Amino acid sequence: MHEIWPNFFLVGAAKAGTTSIYAYLSEHPQVFFPTIKEPHFFTRVRPAPELRFLIEAINKRSAYLRLYTCAAGHDIIGDASPSYLWHPEVPQRIRAEVPQAKIAIILRDPVERAYSHYLMDYREGAQSRPFYEALLDDMNRAEKGWGVSYLYYELGLYAGQVQRYLEAFRPERVKVLMFEDFRRDPRAVLRELTAFLGLDPTALAGIDTSRKYNSYAAPRNQLLRRLAGAKFSRMLGQTLVPHWLGASIFERFFLTQVRKPPIDPRARELLCSLYAPEIDKLESLLGRTLSDLRHSWIS
Repeated sequence: MHEIWPNFFLVGAAKAGTTSIYAYLSEHPQVFFPTIKEPHFFTRVRPAPELRFLIEAINKRSAYLRLYTCAAGHDIIGDASPSYLWHPEVPQRIRAEVPQAKIAIILRDPVERAYSHYLMDYREGAQSRPFYEALLDDMNRAEKGWGVSYLYYELGLYAGQVQRYLEAFRPERVKVLMFEDFRRDPRAVLRELTAFLGLDPTALAGIDTSRKYNSYAAPRNQLLRRLAGAKFSRMLGQTLVPHWLGASIFERFFLTQVRKPPIDPRARELLCSLYAPEIDKLESLLGRTLSDLRHSWIS
């Protein structure tokens, strides 16, 4: 049987709008994404036991290719796994299977990204410590990995991550976007992506970009937060309830829209000091100023 592989990889960063871009592009008639947004196949995820039911990942080649059995006839076939930006071996693994792949990277202010990541973990019951304590604890963990540690700091080390893709693929096959541009004008970023992917831009008119996906929300109360993070709840969600239904139930009954709490100044100061030279390296690599990656640094 003819194998169908994705030819487009939306590789992250995590908490930088990949869920919304995945949802919007999925509505384009020339684009196919599987219902599992983040298969993480090329990362070879091996989660820690306590995080097993927090992460849905596919490691078997046959299971991964089954996601794409209905993709024939689509010009763009996608995988939107944010772990692919962080893992150092993924660019070469993708190139080995799909040497002509196109790569899209969307970057967010790394301080804001780390805090947003923490807030997501907290609301889902995976994290209970205050952010500054959780950050220090995670940075000092001996074992690191997607599904092993939280990687609040490591996922924002963009310079090396982007460089690996530029080295694995020709620069014209790698598109680097900014989350702030997407937040300001999602349709403009979608136009940029459709041009990069060679898609019909007129189809964008039928895509509703007013709905925001995976945006900040807080748990309704501590009981529901603990219930969401309980092992049996996660096991139930992965084994008995379709992912789309589980996400809908979680958003409707467990969360409420409130104003995002301010970041701990100690965490901001620490992360700014660590990320400043990293962004300098990235600006040198890309040959442009990236002020949007520092937009939250002044309180």
